[in-house]
Amino acid sequence: MIKSKKRIGILTGGGDCPGLNAVIRAIVKAAENDYNMDVLGIKDGFEGLIENRYLDINSKNVSGILATGGTILGTSNRADPFNYPVLQKDDYVFIDRSNQAIQNFNKLGLNALIAIGGDGTMTASAGMAKLGLPIVGVPKTIDNDLDGTDATFGFDSAMVSATEAIDKIHTTAQSHHRVMIIEVMGRFAGWLALHSGIAGGGDIILMPEFPYDINAVCEKIRYRNALGKNFSIVVIGEGARPIGGDIVVAQHMKTSPEKIRLGGISHKLAEQIEDIAKIECRVTILGHLLRGGPPSPYDRILATRFGVAAVHLVAEEQYGRMVSLKNNNMTSIPISDVAGKVRLVTVDNSMIKAALSLGICLGNPVDRLFEEFYANFTDEYSKMNR
Repeated sequence: MIKSKKRIGILTGGGDCPGLNAVIRAIVKAAENDYNMDVLGIKDGFEGLIENRYLDINSKNVSGILATGGTILGTSNRADPFNYPVLQKDDYVFIDRSNQAIQNFNKLGLNALIAIGGDGTMTASAGMAKLGLPIVGVPKTIDNDLDGTDATFGFDSAMVSATEAIDKIHTTAQSHHRVMIIEVMGRFAGWLALHSGIAGGGDIILMPEFPYDINAVCEKIRYRNALGKNFSIVVIGEGARPIGGDIVVAQHMKTSPEKIRLGGISHKLAEQIEDIAKIECRVTILGHLLRGGPPSPYDRILATRFGVAAVHLVAEEQYGRMVSLKNNNMTSIPISDVAGKVRLVTVDNSMIKAALSLGICLGNPVDRLFEEFYANFTDEYSKMNR
């Protein structure tokens, strides 16, 4: 008996990031070359599955998209099938449209769905898997905060963009003898701030996981000035906050599962530094710049590996799982193990230890131990490092 040809759907959910098109391309090519499967692109994440918006995709129309940023399918960060926003009169109400999504899935003749996204998309995918939808997840986010995988594609590209920006700001900081504060995305995780801060030679790195002591921050700036280093580079994650203080909310979102958008903590920090340390500050918020542009070579490769691995899971009918990178090997885990979880920077992380060994201030009074150590060095050492 000849088996019927499988037809799989792809959707990209949540915020866009570099590498989405690389995954789409890999899925299409692997599906056609390895298994002779047909592929249907679902437009704008789960919104397209609920509203029945799609397009046929094949090797011909994914040609040339490997290095292109964004996603040819479009995306949505408000399309939770279980809490779908619908405008009624003058306000939005949230209703469960998961059954509608499954009905459309069946009408399209799909055998499986590959959902590419971050924690929101994986949480929705876990819920859909419980309803019996044959689904496979692919992890992406510039925040690198998705649990169950050592890395997500999109993060490396964002880190490269942030590092390049920090490099350019360095020269202005040196020329004008100022404190330059660079705010990066990351939500409630500090991976992007930590990695780009170290890569860009930041002097102070402030992350959401560790509320900062403004006095420790100012002491570090004064200490550098005492060494003759009359500028400082501060890299801060958008979800950072002072000890005893609150996060800074830039916008409230009625129609999104994620009700707040962060941003603006850098301006608050600048005011604090100028008030306490009496040193002029300038702020640069990188924002959506970090989500755009072509993917880095690392992200192109990682996204490709994820896409191929996802197709293999579909072929083996291992549904309800997310492809994962562990010790540089492709594996998979149940999507339910990822749903609702966030991977944060912990104090025992090797990057934290490296930052402290470099004398980088992480906004905590414990950093003073390192400052006291360096302060005991000879004047000759100080002159060498000016």
